[in-house]
Formats: sequence, structure tokens, C-alpha cells
Amino acid sequence: MKSFYKNVDMDGIVKLKSIKKDCLKTVLGLYKKANAGHIGSSLSCLDILVYIFFGQMEKNDKFILSKGHAAAALYTVLSKAGKIPAAILDTFYKEATLLAAHPPCTNKIAAIPFGTGSLGHGLSLASGIAFSNRFTSKNFNVFCVLSEGDLNEGSTWEAALFAAQHKISNLIVIIDNNGIQGFGKSSEVLNLDPLEDKLKAFGFTVARASDGNDFVSLDSALKKLGEASSGPKCIIAKTVKGRGVSYMENTLEWHYLPMSDEQYIKAMEEAGDNNA
Repeated sequence: MKSFYKNVDMDGIVKLKSIKKDCLKTVLGLYKKANAGHIGSSLSCLDILVYIFFGQMEKNDKFILSKGHAAAALYTVLSKAGKIPAAILDTFYKEATLLAAHPPCTNKIAAIPFGTGSLGHGLSLASGIAFSNRFTSKNFNVFCVLSEGDLNEGSTWEAALFAAQHKISNLIVIIDNNGIQGFGKSSEVLNLDPLEDKLKAFGFTVARASDGNDFVSLDSALKKLGEASSGPKCIIAKTVKGRGVSYMENTLEWHYLPMSDEQYIKAMEEAGDNNA
């Protein structure tokens, strides 16, 4: 089995923070130009995406963003990683763009193998990709980011059973556990607790990141999973919706709202001061 954990030292953490700061500004800029919502969803998982792409992923590894409504975060990180041209970021949300509101189904971007965003599909796709590793000469890991909305869908749990049944050890799932989804608090929409017990019962090795918007916390959790010998793994990352912009944090409204000019200026000021 290919190792999926690479140690990130303190110099690496500093580098990740710098990358995240740049990405935060870019994400805010994309949403402002598009006059679009789902900002809180992108900011919730931005640290996770930066950590995976710049701290862990190797050349042949694959990534699936199941919570496709956070597409702007994915496009920004892919651009920063050199996997899509920076120039096409300006086409986000525009007519005929490759960078639609959700990751596209066009298969024209190699780093986005499937369109996602209709929640519940991501883990099935990621499990299948990871399972295919056994039948090829390739050797890669698959990282998949899920939302709590994904966990409301039965197909997610079917995929979890499949991954455990076949002991798919190169599958690493990260749950963006921000506590808020489209219609309210996750605990009120469809309570997932005890989530860790459920995942373990379904055959996953589980670790918690007490602060999923902190690179040290994410690294500590993945290091624990790296000690597991077989089967699928999962990090439950406790995050904050709208992380990095004070007036967006922990609010349902910023699942939907676009920014006014004044709000954008305030957000960019905070992003410039952001060291988290």
C-alpha cells in the first residue's frame, strides 16, 4: 500500500498559510466579480483543499470535491497548483465558461474528473477511482472532501459500505464539518451524531481535526490515520462556515448571499490581515 501521509514541518505550515492567504483573496474576488453566493461554503473548506494539494498530494493522486457548491475554492487552488490556467479564473460563472458554479461535467479539465455538486455522488466516484488502483499498474491515493449535506444522502453510505467491504486503503475522506447547510443547522436538518461512531461502524478508521481550518490540526489528524494499515480512512474536520471573514462566520445567510461593494472591501481588508 502506498503511503498517503507526508510529514509537514513548521516551515511547511508557514508556506501553507501564505498560500491560503493568497487563495482567500482570489476566492473573494471570484465571487464578487460573479455577484454569486456559496461564499461561506468555499471558505469553510479552503484550508482543507490547500492542505491536501500543497501538503499531501503527489503527481498521480486524485481529488474529488463532493461539495461542488464550493467550486470557487477548488478552481482557485487548482490554479495556484498550476493545474488550470490562471487566466481562465476570470471566466468563473460566465456564459460558456469551463468554470461553472459547480465543477463541470465536460471532462475538459484533467484535474476535475467528474462534475459534482448534486450532493451524495462524491464518495461513490472517489471509491470507484480508488478501487481501480488494484487493476492497473498505477499507484495513487484518492482524497475526497464531503459536506454534511453529502452525509444526508443514502448513496454516500452505500459507497462507505463498498469502500469498507473492499478495504480500499488508498481512499482518504475529509468531512467539512461546519455545522450549517442549506436549510439550517445540520443537527436540526438531519442529525448525524454520533458521526464518528457511525463511520467506524461502517468500517472506516477515523480521526478528528478539532480545528479543520488549522493546518497543524489537519496534519495531526492525517498522521494518526497514516498509522492505520488497511481500509478507508476519514478525518472529521471541525470547520467554520465563512472562515476568514468575520461577518460571514457561522451564519446560514452566507451559504447564499453575494457581497455588496462595502462587504467586499471589508472582506478583502480582513483577508489581507489573515494569518490563519
